Amino acid sequence: MDLGLDGKVALVTGASRGIGRGIAEALAAEGARVVSASRSGEGVGKAYAFDSEDLSAVDPLIDLVENEVGPIDVYVANTGGPPFGADPLAFSDEQWEAAYRTLVMSPMKIVRRVLPGMRERRWGRVLAVSSSAAVEPIPGLQLSNVNRPGLLNAFKLLARDTIADGVTFNAVLPGRIGTDRIYGNSGGREVAEEAARQLPAQRLGTVAEIAAAAAFLVSGPASYVTGQSLLVDGGLTQSW
Repeated sequence: MDLGLDGKVALVTGASRGIGRGIAEALAAEGARVVSASRSGEGVGKAYAFDSEDLSAVDPLIDLVENEVGPIDVYVANTGGPPFGADPLAFSDEQWEAAYRTLVMSPMKIVRRVLPGMRERRWGRVLAVSSSAAVEPIPGLQLSNVNRPGLLNAFKLLARDTIADGVTFNAVLPGRIGTDRIYGNSGGREVAEEAARQLPAQRLGTVAEIAAAAAFLVSGPASYVTGQSLLVDGGLTQSW
């Protein structure tokens, strides 16, 4: 299938490793002009240093991308997850505020910058890389449990307002994917993979499986899909 992404400028945040890098690589393979943004400044295609917790960094990033690469056609809102904590009441005020800036405010500030141009050109794709925590709370991930549904609801409303202009808003919700983050939260690779045998799929998901779903949702053929949250979790989540 031709995903219709050849030449499109795609900004992927949190793209130095893990799911973000996998999505950036998948879009580059489809001919997109990928721009990676991450704290390390590393990634696929044109790469810039960007800390999603720093709201003042949003405008300089968008200015650089537009001036050096071109208007943004695809925005993939991906970030590293907030810290793990067994006690849901133990997070500090600073941690709560940082999670809100990273998971809600930063993506929305980027959307405010890129959406007008997408609507004017009558083509645009915005995708949140969220988590199954947005549907069912995950023990230890209280900051994600609270903040990720907020961004999805914001995108749901925007989806209704922009589809007639050729712009879509969607989300992909990974379950337990084999990344450094899940290995770290689980006590190591072997522990995580052993625990995964209790999942319906009896294994961890792969970054490539998330990237494939993401690439479709930001594609040309997905122009009639908007306001949707796609679980990619091997049957883990029980809610629809």
